[in-house]
Amino acid sequence: MTTAHPLPEARESRRAFEVVLAWVEERILAGDLGVGDQLPAERDLAQQLEVSRSAVREAVRTLQAQGVVRSSVGAGAAGGTTITSVPSDALGRLLRLHVSLTHFELPDVLEVRIALERLSVRLAAAHATEDDLETMRGLLETMADPDVDRRVFNDHDTAFHVALARAAGNRLATDLTAAIRESMQLPILDRFRTLASWDDVADELRRDHQAIFDAVAAGDGDAAQEQVETHIRSAWAALSTGA
Repeated sequence: MTTAHPLPEARESRRAFEVVLAWVEERILAGDLGVGDQLPAERDLAQQLEVSRSAVREAVRTLQAQGVVRSSVGAGAAGGTTITSVPSDALGRLLRLHVSLTHFELPDVLEVRIALERLSVRLAAAHATEDDLETMRGLLETMADPDVDRRVFNDHDTAFHVALARAAGNRLATDLTAAIRESMQLPILDRFRTLASWDDVADELRRDHQAIFDAVAAGDGDAAQEQVETHIRSAWAALSTGA
């Protein structure tokens, strides 16, 4: 178990629970805490950082919401608060909120998405398994239905891009791609719902997705990269200017 040391800087400018958050962050960055390690017991941490136990509990709740720790009741190794890896859903939730509150320029988000997905499809073309390809086929089949609901189409569109990233075998690329695509999911759905030319746009998206899939399935990383960038840019143009 890691021993807590009081932070040297003055605490007056921080709320008590932020002292605990800062300590945990510093220990992780210093390599003193890693996945699977336990935080000191609530009472010990409160005493050593000179904060209240309620401040420790508030900090732990914040870290749980961020996906950094998990807490369980029990004695010994079965209980306590343990450092865990940040799951995709926590990262996605944080990024979605940050994008909404910060109001990033969508063209900036677009360029980052292109860079990530070019990497993902190149790796997917080299590493995709038959299970990966079967997952993508199922998503494409649902989107191919001309009567598919726009929300369902959008959900499967998102899942297709996440499946491409997952097939790359790079966890960071998968998590970032999922977070960025999911942060755009509601704005895209809102635009889908207002498109008078929805049928034409949906057909174009289906063709693009199939071309990306075919390149990945054929192991052609160069073609997959070109197809995914063309798709993202043309879809952006259609959703920005379509009526």
